[in-house]
Amino acid sequence: MTVPLIDLSQQHQQLMPELLQAFEQMVKSGRFILGPAVEHFEQSLAQYCRVRQTVGMSSGTDAILAALMAIDLKPGDEVITSPFTFFATAGCVARLGGVPVFVDIDPVSFNIDPNLIEAAITPRTKAIMPVHLYGQMADMKAINTLARKHGLKVIEDACQAIGATDQGIEAGASGDIGCFSFYPTKNLSAMGDAGACSSNSPALLERLRAIRQHGMTQRYHHPMIGGNFRLDAIQASILDIKLRHLNNWIEARRANADRYNRELADLPLTLPREQAEKLHVYNQYTVRVPAHRREEFRHHLSAKGIGHEIYYPTPLHLQPCFEYLGKPEGSFPLSEQAAREVVSLPIFPEMTQTQQSQVIQVVREFFA
Repeated sequence: MTVPLIDLSQQHQQLMPELLQAFEQMVKSGRFILGPAVEHFEQSLAQYCRVRQTVGMSSGTDAILAALMAIDLKPGDEVITSPFTFFATAGCVARLGGVPVFVDIDPVSFNIDPNLIEAAITPRTKAIMPVHLYGQMADMKAINTLARKHGLKVIEDACQAIGATDQGIEAGASGDIGCFSFYPTKNLSAMGDAGACSSNSPALLERLRAIRQHGMTQRYHHPMIGGNFRLDAIQASILDIKLRHLNNWIEARRANADRYNRELADLPLTLPREQAEKLHVYNQYTVRVPAHRREEFRHHLSAKGIGHEIYYPTPLHLQPCFEYLGKPEGSFPLSEQAAREVVSLPIFPEMTQTQQSQVIQVVREFFA
Protein backbone atom coordinates (compact mmCIF):
# COMPACT_ATOMS: atom_id res chain seq x y z
CA MET A 1 0.00 0.00 0.00
CA THR A 2 1.23 3.48 -0.84
CA VAL A 3 0.42 6.30 1.56
CA PRO A 4 0.64 9.88 0.23
CA LEU A 5 1.91 12.75 2.32
CA ILE A 6 -1.48 14.39 1.84
CA ASP A 7 -4.66 13.33 0.05
CA LEU A 8 -7.51 15.82 -0.33
CA SER A 9 -9.68 13.60 -2.55
CA GLN A 10 -11.74 12.16 0.32
CA GLN A 11 -12.25 15.58 1.89
CA HIS A 12 -13.47 17.05 -1.37
CA GLN A 13 -15.65 14.04 -2.16
CA GLN A 14 -17.46 14.41 1.16
CA LEU A 15 -18.01 18.11 0.55
CA MET A 16 -18.80 17.82 -3.18
CA PRO A 17 -22.52 18.76 -3.03
CA GLU A 18 -21.76 21.94 -1.05
CA LEU A 19 -18.77 22.81 -3.24
CA LEU A 20 -20.72 22.38 -6.48
CA GLN A 21 -23.61 24.44 -5.11
CA ALA A 22 -21.20 27.22 -4.12
CA PHE A 23 -19.61 27.18 -7.57
CA GLU A 24 -22.99 27.31 -9.31
CA GLN A 25 -24.10 30.23 -7.15
CA MET A 26 -20.85 32.04 -7.89
CA VAL A 27 -21.24 31.60 -11.65
CA LYS A 28 -24.81 32.90 -11.49
CA SER A 29 -23.88 35.88 -9.31
CA GLY A 30 -21.03 37.12 -11.51
CA ARG A 31 -19.29 38.46 -8.36
CA PHE A 32 -15.86 36.86 -8.71
CA ILE A 33 -13.61 39.41 -6.96
CA LEU A 34 -14.30 40.41 -3.33
CA GLY A 35 -18.03 40.97 -2.75
CA PRO A 36 -20.44 39.18 -0.37
CA ALA A 37 -18.72 35.78 -0.47
CA VAL A 38 -15.39 37.24 0.66
CA GLU A 39 -17.06 39.42 3.30
CA HIS A 40 -18.91 36.42 4.75
CA PHE A 41 -15.75 34.34 4.92
CA GLU A 42 -13.86 37.19 6.55
CA GLN A 43 -16.52 37.43 9.26
CA SER A 44 -16.55 33.66 9.80
CA LEU A 45 -12.76 33.57 10.03
CA ALA A 46 -12.70 36.49 12.48
CA GLN A 47 -15.17 34.67 14.74
CA TYR A 48 -13.08 31.50 14.54
CA CYS A 49 -9.83 33.31 15.39
CA ARG A 50 -11.55 35.55 17.95
CA VAL A 51 -10.28 38.78 16.44
CA ARG A 52 -11.98 42.04 15.50
CA GLN A 53 -11.81 41.30 11.77
CA THR A 54 -9.88 39.53 9.02
CA VAL A 55 -8.97 40.65 5.52
CA GLY A 56 -8.88 38.08 2.73
CA MET A 57 -5.69 38.02 0.67
CA SER A 58 -4.56 36.31 -2.52
CA SER A 59 -2.01 34.08 -0.75
CA GLY A 60 -0.16 33.61 2.51
CA THR A 61 2.87 35.31 0.96
CA ASP A 62 0.77 38.32 -0.01
CA ALA A 63 -0.70 38.37 3.50
CA ILE A 64 2.81 38.70 4.96
CA LEU A 65 3.74 41.31 2.36
CA ALA A 66 0.59 43.34 3.02
CA ALA A 67 1.15 43.12 6.81
CA LEU A 68 4.66 44.53 6.44
CA MET A 69 3.35 47.29 4.19
CA ALA A 70 0.60 48.04 6.73
CA ILE A 71 3.18 48.70 9.46
CA ASP A 72 4.99 50.97 6.96
CA LEU A 73 8.18 48.94 6.69
CA LYS A 74 10.82 51.11 5.02
CA PRO A 75 14.10 50.21 3.31
CA GLY A 76 16.70 49.52 5.97
CA ASP A 77 14.15 48.64 8.66
CA GLU A 78 14.93 45.37 10.43
CA VAL A 79 12.51 42.55 11.15
CA ILE A 80 13.55 39.83 13.58
CA THR A 81 12.46 36.35 12.54
CA SER A 82 13.47 32.71 12.28
CA PRO A 83 15.87 31.28 9.67
CA PHE A 84 14.07 27.92 9.87
CA THR A 85 10.87 28.57 7.94
CA PHE A 86 9.42 28.81 4.44
CA PHE A 87 11.11 31.39 2.23
CA ALA A 88 8.21 33.88 2.16
CA THR A 89 8.73 34.90 5.80
CA ALA A 90 12.05 36.63 5.13
CA GLY A 91 11.55 37.05 1.39
CA CYS A 92 8.72 39.55 1.93
CA VAL A 93 10.91 41.61 4.28
CA ALA A 94 13.70 41.79 1.70
CA ARG A 95 11.25 42.51 -1.13
CA LEU A 96 10.31 45.79 0.60
CA GLY A 97 13.95 46.72 1.18
CA GLY A 98 13.88 45.62 4.81
CA VAL A 99 16.55 43.54 6.49
CA PRO A 100 15.71 40.09 7.87
CA VAL A 101 17.50 39.63 11.19
CA PHE A 102 17.60 35.96 12.08
CA VAL A 103 17.45 34.49 15.57
CA ASP A 104 18.00 30.78 16.21
CA ILE A 105 15.24 28.37 17.18
CA ASP A 106 14.23 26.41 20.23
CA PRO A 107 15.18 22.84 19.22
CA VAL A 108 12.05 21.29 20.76
CA SER A 109 9.34 23.48 19.22
CA PHE A 110 11.32 24.54 16.09
CA ASN A 111 10.04 28.08 16.77
CA ILE A 112 12.11 31.21 17.36
CA ASP A 113 13.78 31.24 20.78
CA PRO A 114 12.43 34.30 22.63
CA ASN A 115 15.45 34.27 24.96
CA LEU A 116 17.65 35.25 22.00
CA ILE A 117 15.50 38.02 20.56
CA GLU A 118 16.45 40.97 22.75
CA ALA A 119 20.14 40.69 21.83
CA ALA A 120 19.16 41.10 18.16
CA ILE A 121 17.19 44.34 18.68
CA THR A 122 18.82 47.51 17.33
CA PRO A 123 17.63 51.09 16.76
CA ARG A 124 16.62 49.96 13.24
CA THR A 125 14.35 47.14 14.41
CA LYS A 126 10.76 47.69 13.32
CA ALA A 127 9.05 44.40 14.10
CA ILE A 128 9.32 40.84 15.36
CA MET A 129 7.82 38.16 13.11
CA PRO A 130 7.54 34.79 14.90
CA VAL A 131 6.61 31.76 12.82
CA HIS A 132 4.24 29.16 14.27
CA LEU A 133 6.01 26.30 12.54
CA TYR A 134 4.34 22.97 11.77
CA GLY A 135 1.18 24.02 13.66
CA GLN A 136 2.46 24.96 17.14
CA MET A 137 2.57 28.57 18.25
CA ALA A 138 5.71 30.37 19.32
CA ASP A 139 5.96 31.81 22.85
CA MET A 140 3.76 34.83 22.19
CA LYS A 141 3.66 36.04 25.80
CA ALA A 142 7.43 36.45 25.92
CA ILE A 143 7.57 37.93 22.40
CA ASN A 144 4.82 40.47 23.07
CA THR A 145 6.49 41.49 26.33
CA LEU A 146 9.72 42.23 24.45
CA ALA A 147 7.84 44.06 21.71
CA ARG A 148 6.06 46.36 24.17
CA LYS A 149 9.32 47.03 26.02
CA HIS A 150 11.04 48.17 22.83
CA GLY A 151 8.07 49.70 20.98
CA LEU A 152 8.01 47.10 18.20
CA LYS A 153 5.22 45.66 16.08
CA VAL A 154 4.51 41.91 16.12
CA ILE A 155 3.44 40.12 12.95
CA GLU A 156 2.48 36.48 13.41
CA ASP A 157 3.37 34.19 10.54
CA ALA A 158 0.51 31.83 11.35
CA CYS A 159 0.40 30.33 7.86
CA GLN A 160 0.76 26.78 9.22
CA ALA A 161 -1.17 27.24 12.44
CA ILE A 162 -4.82 28.17 12.01
CA GLY A 163 -6.69 26.78 15.03
CA ALA A 164 -3.59 26.53 17.22
CA THR A 165 -3.64 28.24 20.61
CA ASP A 166 -1.13 29.56 23.14
CA GLN A 167 -2.54 29.93 26.65
CA GLY A 168 -6.03 29.87 25.16
CA ILE A 169 -5.38 32.61 22.60
CA GLU A 170 -5.76 31.68 18.93
CA ALA A 171 -3.04 31.97 16.34
CA GLY A 172 -3.37 35.33 14.64
CA ALA A 173 -4.91 37.03 17.69
CA SER A 174 -1.79 37.73 19.77
CA GLY A 175 0.20 40.11 17.58
CA ASP A 176 -0.61 43.35 15.78
CA ILE A 177 -1.34 41.38 12.59
CA GLY A 178 -1.67 37.66 11.93
CA CYS A 179 -0.97 36.12 8.53
CA PHE A 180 -2.59 32.93 7.22
CA SER A 181 -2.06 30.76 4.17
CA PHE A 182 -4.78 28.56 2.67
CA TYR A 183 -2.48 26.84 0.20
CA PRO A 184 -3.85 23.34 -0.61
CA THR A 185 -1.52 21.58 1.86
CA LYS A 186 -2.68 23.66 4.84
CA ASN A 187 -5.17 22.46 7.46
CA LEU A 188 -7.72 24.90 6.00
CA SER A 189 -7.11 24.64 2.29
CA ALA A 190 -8.32 26.48 -0.78
CA MET A 191 -8.32 25.05 -4.30
CA GLY A 192 -5.46 27.30 -5.30
CA ASP A 193 -3.69 30.20 -3.64
CA ALA A 194 -5.46 32.13 -0.88
CA GLY A 195 -4.63 33.79 2.43
CA ALA A 196 -5.78 36.29 5.03
CA CYS A 197 -4.63 38.81 7.59
CA SER A 198 -6.17 39.20 11.04
CA SER A 199 -5.99 42.12 13.46
CA ASN A 200 -7.70 43.78 16.40
CA SER A 201 -6.55 47.24 15.28
CA PRO A 202 -9.12 49.25 13.30
CA ALA A 203 -6.34 51.40 11.82
CA LEU A 204 -4.31 48.42 10.61
CA LEU A 205 -7.41 46.70 9.24
CA GLU A 206 -8.27 49.83 7.26
CA ARG A 207 -4.73 49.93 5.84
CA LEU A 208 -4.82 46.23 4.95
CA ARG A 209 -8.09 46.61 3.05
CA ALA A 210 -6.62 49.49 1.07
CA ILE A 211 -3.28 47.80 0.46
CA ARG A 212 -4.88 44.72 -1.09
CA GLN A 213 -6.45 47.02 -3.71
CA HIS A 214 -3.44 49.08 -4.79
CA GLY A 215 -3.75 51.36 -1.75
CA MET A 216 -7.22 52.51 -2.80
CA THR A 217 -9.51 53.87 -0.07
CA GLN A 218 -12.15 55.23 -2.46
CA ARG A 219 -12.64 54.35 -6.10
CA TYR A 220 -9.54 55.56 -7.98
CA HIS A 221 -8.24 57.43 -4.92
CA HIS A 222 -4.86 56.07 -3.73
CA PRO A 223 -3.38 57.68 -0.59
CA MET A 224 -0.85 54.83 -0.37
CA ILE A 225 0.79 52.28 -2.63
CA GLY A 226 -0.50 48.74 -2.33
CA GLY A 227 -0.79 45.72 -4.57
CA ASN A 228 -3.30 43.39 -6.16
CA PHE A 229 -3.73 41.06 -3.19
CA ARG A 230 -7.47 40.38 -3.40
CA LEU A 231 -9.00 37.04 -2.44
CA ASP A 232 -11.07 35.39 -5.19
CA ALA A 233 -14.72 34.98 -4.25
CA ILE A 234 -14.81 31.31 -5.30
CA GLN A 235 -11.88 30.55 -2.99
CA ALA A 236 -13.65 32.41 -0.17
CA SER A 237 -16.78 30.29 -0.75
CA ILE A 238 -14.74 27.09 -0.62
CA LEU A 239 -12.95 28.19 2.54
CA ASP A 240 -16.23 29.19 4.19
CA ILE A 241 -17.56 25.67 3.66
CA LYS A 242 -14.37 24.04 4.91
CA LEU A 243 -14.03 26.29 7.95
CA ARG A 244 -17.10 24.63 9.47
CA HIS A 245 -15.23 21.30 9.47
CA LEU A 246 -11.82 22.57 10.55
CA ASN A 247 -12.04 21.66 14.24
CA ASN A 248 -12.98 18.07 13.38
CA TRP A 249 -10.05 17.83 11.00
CA ILE A 250 -7.71 19.22 13.65
CA GLU A 251 -8.92 16.61 16.14
CA ALA A 252 -8.27 13.88 13.56
CA ARG A 253 -4.74 15.19 13.02
CA ARG A 254 -4.15 15.27 16.76
CA ALA A 255 -5.44 11.70 17.11
CA ASN A 256 -3.06 10.58 14.35
CA ALA A 257 -0.20 12.38 16.12
CA ASP A 258 -1.08 10.67 19.42
CA ARG A 259 -0.94 7.27 17.75
CA TYR A 260 2.42 8.01 16.15
CA ASN A 261 3.73 9.20 19.52
CA ARG A 262 2.65 5.97 21.18
CA GLU A 263 3.82 3.54 18.54
CA LEU A 264 7.11 5.21 17.58
CA ALA A 265 8.18 6.19 21.11
CA ASP A 266 10.78 3.44 21.51
CA LEU A 267 12.64 4.22 18.27
CA PRO A 268 15.78 6.36 17.92
CA LEU A 269 13.68 9.25 16.59
CA THR A 270 12.92 12.61 18.16
CA LEU A 271 9.15 12.97 18.00
CA PRO A 272 7.26 16.27 18.04
CA ARG A 273 6.33 17.54 21.48
CA GLU A 274 3.31 19.64 22.37
CA GLN A 275 4.45 22.32 24.80
CA ALA A 276 2.59 23.29 27.96
CA GLU A 277 -0.50 25.50 27.51
CA LYS A 278 -0.36 25.11 23.72
CA LEU A 279 -2.67 23.34 21.28
CA HIS A 280 -0.69 21.84 18.38
CA VAL A 281 -2.71 21.48 15.15
CA TYR A 282 -0.11 19.34 13.34
CA ASN A 283 -0.04 20.91 9.91
CA GLN A 284 3.01 18.64 9.74
CA TYR A 285 4.08 15.69 11.88
CA THR A 286 7.83 16.24 11.85
CA VAL A 287 10.32 13.83 13.36
CA ARG A 288 14.08 14.18 13.69
CA VAL A 289 16.30 11.42 12.32
CA PRO A 290 20.05 11.32 12.99
CA ALA A 291 21.55 13.38 10.15
CA HIS A 292 23.86 10.62 8.95
CA ARG A 293 20.87 8.30 8.41
CA ARG A 294 18.28 10.68 7.00
CA GLU A 295 18.87 10.03 3.31
CA GLU A 296 18.86 6.29 3.93
CA PHE A 297 15.61 6.69 5.88
CA ARG A 298 14.03 8.72 3.07
CA HIS A 299 15.10 6.15 0.49
CA HIS A 300 13.46 3.43 2.61
CA LEU A 301 10.21 5.42 2.87
CA SER A 302 10.15 6.05 -0.89
CA ALA A 303 10.84 2.42 -1.70
CA LYS A 304 7.89 1.41 0.47
CA GLY A 305 5.53 4.03 -1.01
CA ILE A 306 5.35 6.31 2.02
CA GLY A 307 4.97 10.00 1.20
CA HIS A 308 7.21 12.36 3.14
CA GLU A 309 8.93 15.72 2.84
CA ILE A 310 11.68 17.85 4.35
CA TYR A 311 10.45 21.18 5.69
CA TYR A 312 13.04 22.78 5.28
CA PRO A 313 16.36 21.49 3.92
CA THR A 314 18.24 24.82 3.84
CA PRO A 315 17.91 27.53 6.52
CA LEU A 316 17.24 30.95 5.07
CA HIS A 317 20.59 32.48 6.09
CA LEU A 318 22.30 29.89 3.85
CA GLN A 319 20.14 30.63 0.79
CA PRO A 320 22.22 32.26 -1.99
CA CYS A 321 19.94 35.31 -2.14
CA PHE A 322 20.64 36.11 1.52
CA GLU A 323 24.41 35.75 1.31
CA TYR A 324 24.67 39.54 1.57
CA LEU A 325 23.50 39.33 5.19
CA GLY A 326 26.88 37.84 6.09
CA LYS A 327 25.61 34.90 8.14
CA PRO A 328 27.69 31.87 7.06
CA GLU A 329 27.23 28.27 8.09
CA GLY A 330 27.51 27.95 11.85
CA SER A 331 25.69 31.23 12.54
CA PHE A 332 22.49 29.50 13.70
CA PRO A 333 23.54 25.97 14.65
CA LEU A 334 20.18 24.77 15.97
CA SER A 335 18.38 25.75 12.78
CA GLU A 336 21.12 24.13 10.71
CA GLN A 337 20.91 20.93 12.73
CA ALA A 338 17.13 20.81 12.35
CA ALA A 339 17.48 21.26 8.59
CA ARG A 340 19.77 18.20 8.48
CA GLU A 341 17.47 16.00 10.57
CA VAL A 342 13.77 16.75 9.99
CA VAL A 343 11.39 14.52 8.04
CA SER A 344 7.61 15.02 7.92
CA LEU A 345 5.32 11.97 7.79
CA PRO A 346 1.70 11.71 6.56
CA ILE A 347 -0.86 12.99 9.07
CA PHE A 348 -3.81 14.25 6.99
CA PRO A 349 -7.16 13.86 8.78
CA GLU A 350 -8.68 11.41 6.27
CA MET A 351 -5.78 8.97 6.67
CA THR A 352 -7.20 5.56 7.57
CA GLN A 353 -6.04 3.39 10.43
CA THR A 354 -4.73 0.93 7.85
CA GLN A 355 -2.72 3.63 6.11
CA GLN A 356 -1.25 4.86 9.37
CA SER A 357 -0.41 1.30 10.39
CA GLN A 358 1.48 0.97 7.13
CA VAL A 359 3.50 4.11 7.87
CA ILE A 360 4.29 2.90 11.39
CA GLN A 361 5.30 -0.54 10.13
CA VAL A 362 7.62 0.90 7.47
CA VAL A 363 9.26 3.30 9.95
CA ARG A 364 9.76 0.49 12.47
CA GLU A 365 11.25 -1.77 9.78
CA PHE A 366 13.95 0.79 9.09
CA PHE A 367 15.12 0.83 12.71
CA ALA A 368 14.64 -2.92 13.32
